[in-house]
Amino acid sequence: MYPDLYLYVERARGRELRAEAARQRQCRPDRDDSLVRGLEKRLGWVLVEAGLRLVHRRAVDY
Repeated sequence: MYPDLYLYVERARGRELRAEAARQRQCRPDRDDSLVRGLEKRLGWVLVEAGLRLVHRRAVDY
């Protein structure tokens, strides 16, 4: 795969994941979900977003 195409695909996937993380941050836990489960979901998306930022920072350094 060409490097430019690879970066394009990764950026597009990063935008999708950031949008999903933002949507998840807005959501409140449902009545069926416990508070702990809601916090677990939010923590998971925070970790995904942090990972994306690290990957982006590393890609910019090159």
